[in-house]
Amino acid sequence: MVVVGFGGAGACAAIAAAERGASVVVLDRFYGGGSTVHSGGVVYAGGGTAQQTQAGVTDTVEGMYEYLRLEVGDAVSAETLRQFVEGSREMVEWLGRQGVEFEGSLCPYKTSYPTNRHYLYYSGNELASGYADVAPPAPRGHRTHAKNFSGATFYGRLRDSALRLGVTFRPLAEARGLVVENGRVVGVDYDAPPPGRQPGGWHRTYTELAAKAHVWNPALGARLGAVGVAAARRRSVPRRVRATGGVVLTTGGHGFNRELVARHAPAWAGLTALGTAGDTGAALDLAATVDAATSHLEKMSGWRFLSPPSDFMRGIAVNDQGDRFANEQLYGATFSAPLVEEQHARGYLIVDAETWRRARGQIRTQSAFFHLPQLAYLFGPAGHRRAATLGELARRVGIDPAGLDKTVREYNDTAAAGLPDRFGKTGEFHRAIGDGPYYAVDVSARTSSLYPFPFITLGGLVVDGDSGAVLRRDASIVPGLYAGGRAAVGLCSNSYVSGLSLADAVFSGRRAGAHAAGRAGHFGQAVHSTQSGHSAQAGGHSSQAGRPGHAVHSRQGELT
Repeated sequence: MVVVGFGGAGACAAIAAAERGASVVVLDRFYGGGSTVHSGGVVYAGGGTAQQTQAGVTDTVEGMYEYLRLEVGDAVSAETLRQFVEGSREMVEWLGRQGVEFEGSLCPYKTSYPTNRHYLYYSGNELASGYADVAPPAPRGHRTHAKNFSGATFYGRLRDSALRLGVTFRPLAEARGLVVENGRVVGVDYDAPPPGRQPGGWHRTYTELAAKAHVWNPALGARLGAVGVAAARRRSVPRRVRATGGVVLTTGGHGFNRELVARHAPAWAGLTALGTAGDTGAALDLAATVDAATSHLEKMSGWRFLSPPSDFMRGIAVNDQGDRFANEQLYGATFSAPLVEEQHARGYLIVDAETWRRARGQIRTQSAFFHLPQLAYLFGPAGHRRAATLGELARRVGIDPAGLDKTVREYNDTAAAGLPDRFGKTGEFHRAIGDGPYYAVDVSARTSSLYPFPFITLGGLVVDGDSGAVLRRDASIVPGLYAGGRAAVGLCSNSYVSGLSLADAVFSGRRAGAHAAGRAGHFGQAVHSTQSGHSAQAGGHSSQAGRPGHAVHSRQGELT
């Protein structure tokens, strides 16, 4: 079996296949890790995990299912969602067997990411109106037990497990096309440096630095990344690897493909993608040659979290006209969708003097390490505006004063009367805007090195819910081709909450790897070498890039 992309989903696919006795080769354009290694290492899980039990949390499979129905929507079938939910506890146990550790220290406040004191938290909209009245809230964000961003540890344990199981990893291998014989995908053509021509150790360090730099300075990250890619390509030669079990595409999303983002989601085109330079939609290009179907390419997830500090959720988010546009209690991605798609990516958080004071007091206790520079910016002179009256504040930031005054009066009247908030804000955060001075925090989705607004893509290849096999546009299966993670439509392709993308990577990666390995077990060894440019099947026709009937003779050095 061949896996293209060695991030979270690719590692899980490789492990699942190797556990079933398949021979597995993994190709990666860089050195592995993908976006997973830069993530928070949060896995969305529930239904009564050991960590929830440790925290004294009551959760049920049915409660988790009912909540996720609201988030997942039509992204996957009800049967696929049910399968994911019912296997959630086993998934956490399986990750544990790979060396990924979780624990149940429950975060007592709503946050975008907990500090190193807490590893279980409410990572979505579970507590918000419209969700909590459908399914009993439960914290399901299981953060990998490691300091600061836990994604590197999460990925490292999966990578090490895959290698221990005998998976062969080939870095700096850039996939160029699928090998198709008689309508079946049987291999991958790729470019990679041959033994003895790989770049030195500087190249890996340089590549990792470029990925990290992109989050804070996209232009610098892009320049560094281009140098690394060019260095690898100069040393590369054409190669081919064949697979009788199948090819699994786990190459990540397409956020770094600006043309594709602009075509399908123009409102997001000028914003900063989160991930690595490999997130260019490679799986979409590869699978297009076999008429693969795509879906949800217009779906994006960006994050403008209002907490921490949690008391910022007592404020109101308004547009240039002074109108509220969302429930401030919502998960950051849910809040950000109307911000970007309906408000032209511009918005302001308005708070009173008491809320500002309380929020400042929460910085020390609620902030993870990466929150500190952001909060220093927000509470510093460049991150907010202050005025004695709401009218003066509106004029200072360019909000319509009459519109803001009307919004605050209506909001305060509703809160004072104990009536439901029109956007569904509840509890301690639904309170009247009190006395000044007043503060306006610019929460616009503009690019800022100190207050970034990253986004990821959620759509991809359409796959069969039972196997992860890629589907054609006529809904038939492409024999021998599978996809997972953000390369495919999955659990979070409609609406993202923290942990759901990694959970989907594990779920979809294991599914694809297991099914491909099952076929490999039936047909024999997963990977074979052949003579360059010739089909492995007697009398069969080979095609590169999905052009049946045209043998390819340009590839060199075929290998297992």
